[in-house]
Amino acid sequence: MQGNKVSYGLTIFDIDDTLFKTDNKVYIIKNKKIRKKISSAEYAAYKLKEGETFDFSEFRDSKLFFEQARPIKVVLKKLKATAKRIKKRKYSEIIFVTARKNMNNKKLFLETFREFGIDIDSIYIERAGNLNLPVHEAKKKIITQYLKKNIFERVRLYDDQIKNLQSFLELKEKFPKIFFAAYLIKNKLI
Repeated sequence: MQGNKVSYGLTIFDIDDTLFKTDNKVYIIKNKKIRKKISSAEYAAYKLKEGETFDFSEFRDSKLFFEQARPIKVVLKKLKATAKRIKKRKYSEIIFVTARKNMNNKKLFLETFREFGIDIDSIYIERAGNLNLPVHEAKKKIITQYLKKNIFERVRLYDDQIKNLQSFLELKEKFPKIFFAAYLIKNKLI
């Protein structure tokens, strides 16, 4: 196949409020008591007050995820179309980069994806929550490691948080030869 240049692409999907909608809540704890429950979207903008901490236990609960996950259909369709193209050509990669930490039941967590026809055995899930950094910084750090492989000519990120997308686009300066595309997903079940 001389003369045909292979173009490698990396496609990244967030999970919560991008690929799936769930009812999981982040607890705000103060004095060892739950003071408030907020959604993942509210969490992205919430500033802890003195003495408060976050509790992400619902976001580590695989059973809750399995029971509650509802696909955002337009994104699920995009994911499946991209996966189909990659399978045929085998030169690009899809990863999920989530703010979640390790789940309490990996097998059940992965089964959720299979229930919606996602070939999760071909997609790696990076868990930014394990890095103990602000989400946008953790995701940027993970994506940087992939781009350092120097094999990707283009990279796309689908995420529901503008801050994550902005942080991702900052990588253009470090990787000027890579084409970057960022897609803001509105929180809809369409």
